[in-house]
Amino acid sequence: MATLVSRSSNHLRNIRQYLQFRALSHCRSLVPASSTVGTLHHQAILPIQSVIPVDGGIQHWVINRRCLFSTTTSSSTGNTENAESKSSGGGDHSGGSHQSSSDTGKPVRGGPVSWMSFLLLVATGAGLIYYYDKEKKRHIEDISNASKVVKEGPSAGRAAIGGPFNLINHEGKRVAEKDFLGKWSIIYFGFTHCPDICPDELQKLTAAVDKIKDKAGIEIVPVFISVDPERDTVEQVSEYVKEFHPKLIGLTGSPDEIKSVARAYRVYYMKTAEEDSDYLVDHSIVMYLMSPKMEFIKFFGKNNDVDSLTDGVIKEIKQHKK
Repeated sequence: MATLVSRSSNHLRNIRQYLQFRALSHCRSLVPASSTVGTLHHQAILPIQSVIPVDGGIQHWVINRRCLFSTTTSSSTGNTENAESKSSGGGDHSGGSHQSSSDTGKPVRGGPVSWMSFLLLVATGAGLIYYYDKEKKRHIEDISNASKVVKEGPSAGRAAIGGPFNLINHEGKRVAEKDFLGKWSIIYFGFTHCPDICPDELQKLTAAVDKIKDKAGIEIVPVFISVDPERDTVEQVSEYVKEFHPKLIGLTGSPDEIKSVARAYRVYYMKTAEEDSDYLVDHSIVMYLMSPKMEFIKFFGKNNDVDSLTDGVIKEIKQHKK
């Protein structure tokens, strides 16, 4: 009888240990890797009487408490995750609607700012264009006014143009710059074989000389200096000047003499298209107004017609006499 009771007791003890082992294994499987025990601790406490078995002792109470706590934690964690998933999943539509509604009520950024920026850009551009145009006109006026002002006293321009020379006139006489002192004169450089430019300029010069005398009573001596000394002999120059005006004086000389006077008056000339004795001479197309002291006053270019040349010479002479 005692042996039977002992066996039964051992059998019950083994069953109890097996149940304890199963309970512990089940509780461990329910515990999550990152459980928030501290947060859910107060929610997991239940009445002690409901979890302590009558015949299990303190070990059964501890096992059941751990199991209950783990189960509660797992369920709470699961509920929390489900709530988060619902809020993130199910709330997408409401969140999107809320965002859409908030974006709808909010004014479009960049709209007014872009218009303001555009208007500011247009205003700035218009201001710059106006300023540039104004400065350009002022600069042009300054240049125009400066060109009209007659500088008094010696200048580099006057000192650089003109000088002594020794040439032969169309009558075969030697003349120098001093032979022209006491009279106003206009000097033009060209050559007798010039096809069109030289005849046009000499006609303009002689016509202006007559008009200056008629309008202002001023005697002007027209002078023609050849830049083609190899062909423009005294005889050739004499026949040439007679075709334009009786007071037109023609001058020629040796190549060195012509080179010297051209250098003094800053005149450019060069032979072009040379074929035997038939060639042209490229040269400056300028008339030089010289004072009675044979000082350079002003030059007149091809752009001047008879009237502008006449008025320009009269104006310069009157200003020079003041």
